[in-house]
Amino acid sequence: MGREMNTPALIELDTASSIWENFFTVFPLVVIGTREADGGDDLAPKHLAIPMSWSNHFGFVCTPRHNTYQNIQRNRQFTVTYMRPSQTVIASLAATPRCGDGSKPITASLPTFAAQQVDAAFVADGYLFLECELHQVVDGLGENSLIIGSIVKARVAEDAMRASGVDDGDLVFNAPLLAYLYPGRFAEIGNSTQLPFPAGFKR
Repeated sequence: MGREMNTPALIELDTASSIWENFFTVFPLVVIGTREADGGDDLAPKHLAIPMSWSNHFGFVCTPRHNTYQNIQRNRQFTVTYMRPSQTVIASLAATPRCGDGSKPITASLPTFAAQQVDAAFVADGYLFLECELHQVVDGLGENSLIIGSIVKARVAEDAMRASGVDDGDLVFNAPLLAYLYPGRFAEIGNSTQLPFPAGFKR
């Protein structure tokens, strides 16, 4: 039995509604790229996004109301751009609401380049680029769904690539990471410290 410790005062949260707006939590900020029904690009920022296994699967939360979900259900593929701290404005612009006719003109003004194996675009100047084919959709998470893709192609910017002879701390310092602090703030992560894993630890 562990040592009993004094705990700080705890505030009960009402789970009858969403709890996540009552405190800050750390997430990545990625932009999901899909192909619209009219052939145009759709780019949408997402923060509930994470690798789904130690194999090459990636997932994110979306809602069936959004074109991102509908495009993936139709085309069964999508891209993922991991954004840099310098791209927060671009990521914010990608969240611009659609016009009354359903169009999203702002997308055409964002810097992009085409994926190689799937029919969708990336945001230029990110640091990690994933091309995914749809693996599974899990509906019924309240108003949301979990979309899981199989990564069929992945590329990383040279300055963000881990390599022997390059200190991990220096790598993060020189190519800082973007953290989204939900709700509504962001941070640039440049300073990092090695986690003290216990001897013999394996994933």
